[in-house]
Amino acid sequence: MKVLAAMSGGVDSAVAAARAVEAGHEVVGVHLALSRMPGTLRTGSRGCCTIEDSMDAQRAANIIGIPYYVWDFSERFKLDVVDDFIAEYSAGRTPNPCMRCNERIKFAALLEKAIALGFDAVVTGHYASIETDADGNKELHRAAAWAKDQSYVLGVLTAEQINHSMFPLGATPSKAEVRAEAAARGFSVANKPDSHDICFIPDGDTRGWLADRVGAEQGAVLDRSGEIIGKHEGAHAFTVGQRKGINIGYPTDDGKPRFVLEVRPKTNEVVVGPREALDIAEIAGQKFTWAGVAPSHPDVAFECEVQIRAHADPVPAVAQVVPGVDGVLELKIIPTDPLNGVAPGQTAVVYVGTRVLGQCTIDRTVSAVPVPA
Repeated sequence: MKVLAAMSGGVDSAVAAARAVEAGHEVVGVHLALSRMPGTLRTGSRGCCTIEDSMDAQRAANIIGIPYYVWDFSERFKLDVVDDFIAEYSAGRTPNPCMRCNERIKFAALLEKAIALGFDAVVTGHYASIETDADGNKELHRAAAWAKDQSYVLGVLTAEQINHSMFPLGATPSKAEVRAEAAARGFSVANKPDSHDICFIPDGDTRGWLADRVGAEQGAVLDRSGEIIGKHEGAHAFTVGQRKGINIGYPTDDGKPRFVLEVRPKTNEVVVGPREALDIAEIAGQKFTWAGVAPSHPDVAFECEVQIRAHADPVPAVAQVVPGVDGVLELKIIPTDPLNGVAPGQTAVVYVGTRVLGQCTIDRTVSAVPVPA
């Protein structure tokens, strides 16, 4: 096939591109320029899609012997990822920008352009696998190495996108093997640190970054009964499950720490309480999709596992599509054991075995611990 290899400048995407060539495909490498700040530089494992990353991708493409291009997706990235991140935080939600980038940039905008140019598929260095069922339908599955499995952040992919995706690293037992292969191929990125944190906030100061863009306004900190017990300098700086930075100034009666339970941006209020109040008995979201063939009767409750963070363990659950607020359909998920510290805006990915069945952006949660009368 004629495939477009998305080359981030890291070791995984470089090895994935090389493996695609060895599999007999006609491969073209492309690096996505996602920032219009020409001075953007990488610091260790912080940041990605920088000048250094582009150069690293270029060197890997030269060694592999494939054409290489840089595509400017910075405006699309700003609108679909950065602005979305700001809007979600402003609404009191906890967004996952990596999910949005995969959904709207790497597997929407990039794939759309690739197909328009005559490519059959996009190759990436994600650790996930694509398998074919008995009826010939493609399914998204976990990678062989669960420690590196990245199927969670790919849970937003649709059946059509899965049909045009390739993940050559899915069956690789470990990241160490990928690094060894990169070294053997002569790639300078063989020992390059993995990127982490939010790529457009490379210093990791999310609170300061948001304050510059959203502004900070003092508001009330409430307990679960609604009593004002303190003040804060801006609700956007808080997320559900947060313990540090609440700064109420005096301890609880039982001496236990307080945690953020809810953020209310419309009233600029933050609700805090005990750790056990973070336990969630039910989650639901109206924005849900299926990664491949949908269940034949999603309105009938079915057993599954749910994962709410990229590095969280999957939890047994029962899921069902039901009418929600105003009759709008939502994917409702009830875990066997309560989930902890779930926030609206997070993504819940549903698995059946190793298969990624689908996902939803969480709109609402139901606490497992009722508020005392």
